[in-house]
This record gives sequence, C-alpha cells and structure tokens, in this order.
Amino acid sequence: MKIGNIDLGDKPVMLAPMEDVTDTSFRLICKEQGADMVYSEFVSVDALIRNIAATTRKLTINPAERPTVIQIYGREIEPMVEAAKIVEAAKPDILDINFGCPVKKVAGKGAGAGMLRDIPKMLEITSAVVKAVNIPVTVKTRLGWDCNNIIISTLAEQLQDCGIQALTVHGRTRSQMYTGAADWNAISAIKDNPRFKIPLIGNGDITSPELAAEAFTKYGVDGVMVGRASIGAPWIFKEIKSFISTGIIDTPPMTEKFALLRRQIRESIDRIDEYRGILHIRRHLAASPLFKGISHFRETRIEMLRANTYEELDNVLQKIEERITKEVQI
Repeated sequence: MKIGNIDLGDKPVMLAPMEDVTDTSFRLICKEQGADMVYSEFVSVDALIRNIAATTRKLTINPAERPTVIQIYGREIEPMVEAAKIVEAAKPDILDINFGCPVKKVAGKGAGAGMLRDIPKMLEITSAVVKAVNIPVTVKTRLGWDCNNIIISTLAEQLQDCGIQALTVHGRTRSQMYTGAADWNAISAIKDNPRFKIPLIGNGDITSPELAAEAFTKYGVDGVMVGRASIGAPWIFKEIKSFISTGIIDTPPMTEKFALLRRQIRESIDRIDEYRGILHIRRHLAASPLFKGISHFRETRIEMLRANTYEELDNVLQKIEERITKEVQI
C-alpha cells in the first residue's frame, strides 16, 4: 500500500490519532512494536494559528517514529489552509484532515464529524487543503451523521475527487460515538465502487490480531488502524503483525510489557513534569490489559491510579509484577 511516495508495504497496521494519547513518546513506542505508520493527536487549526504552545508542541516529530501523520481539524476554509501550511513546515510525511471526531466540543461546533452535516463545505475544505500543500493529504471520517444518513459510499468517491491520496473510515456514525459495533460491511462496500482507486484504511473495534487479519481477508481493506486497543498495550502491533505474517501471535514477555509501561511513565514525566506526567499516563494504566484478570485487584488498582510520584507508582508496579509472577508459578 502506498500513499503518495510512502510505501507502507503489504497489509499495514497504523496507530490511530487519539487526543491525550498519541504524543511523540507513545508513537515511537508503537512504531518500535511494529506500527507501520503513526498519527499525531488532534491539532486544532484555530489554536495552531494563534500559536498556542500546547498545540504547536503537537507538531514535534521524532525521526525514529516516521512515517508520521499530523492530523488537523477545523470548520472554515481559510484557517484550515493556513494551518495546513504551518503543518507542512513541520515536515510530517502526510497531512490528515479529521472529519470523524464525534465529541461534542469538536463535532458540536461543526468540525470533525460535525462536517458530515455539511458535505459541500467538507469537500471545499478538502480541495483547498490539497491545493495548498505539497505533501500527501488524507482524510479520516465516519459512515455518516446517524443511521438515517449513511453516506460514506458516495462521500468516499467525492473525497477522492478532491485529491486526497487515502481514506480512513471509522465504521460508526457520529451519533453512535463509540457505542455499538463498528459496521465493517459498510466500510467494505466502498471497495465495490470501481471508481474508488485510493487506499482504504478501516478503523473500529480492532482489538485483537484475529480481528485485524479478518479486516484484510474478509473486508478487503488496504490498511487497518488501531485506536483504543493500543492504550496501555502498545505491544498489540507486534502481536498483529506477527499473526498476519505467520499465523502465530508473538506477544512480548510480561517483564517487557512492564518495562514498556515504565518507559511511558518516565518519558511522560520528562516531557511535562512529574505530577502532570503521571496524570497523563493514568489513562494508559487504567486501560492496560496487563492488569485484567488479577484477583482482588481493586485496592491495588486504586493505589496505582492515586500515586503522585514516579517512586510511588514504580513501587506499586513492582508489587503487581511480583504478584503476577507468583500466581503464574502457582
């Protein structure tokens, strides 16, 4: 699969853009674990144009994480074009337009998935951004605004005609948010259009190596994007890639998984500070499958999520690791 001149190989697996999750540290770890391409957090074009420090930091790319996509969102043509040029100067490999974020503070203001209610404007913005930059432009969107407006088959061709070089589709409507099951049949139907020629990336409910493989074999997508299942479990990319290539799930040993979480904690602290860095990483710890299935874990979980220093948190992780090791031996 190629996007512009970027060759991602056969059956690529990508890290989805997620706010407060896909910072440069996490992207690099996922890349090392096998992700073929990684996406930035959402970048607000209005904040970028105003040179808000927290937003401009999102443009930082570690060369080792490439190929990297920076994703922008907004609702007006001129700011989107201006921001696209700023992003291009940061030298990402690809620029992605977010027409899929369903949260109220984004979609409710007409950006992200909110643009699904104004398709002519969506297409205007897409065409203008494509013309404004010299790097490949892609789009990520959803099936439609709600179940009565599933428009993706027509929209996919319209977006292609605007000049984008790949399309990612999350298999839910905006009104579904993240509830219910992603509709992979609706994603697959896009490929039935003989006029649709650009790469199609499927997104939604890819929570295991088996489901990732099925996305390729059953639904015929060109690439797969993993989102929430990677939070607290960046090794999922290694598992998926090994299963697709060999039929065997190559999962890292428990000690390596704990080492990856500790690395995330340290790098989060280094990037921000100890207190806020730990707050940032709690989402990964809370979601990590590493702690699922541990008996009578509630009190330890609370202790882990209340730790305020690296020393406190590391001590809790050591106790958990020792406990898991002991239970496995028993």
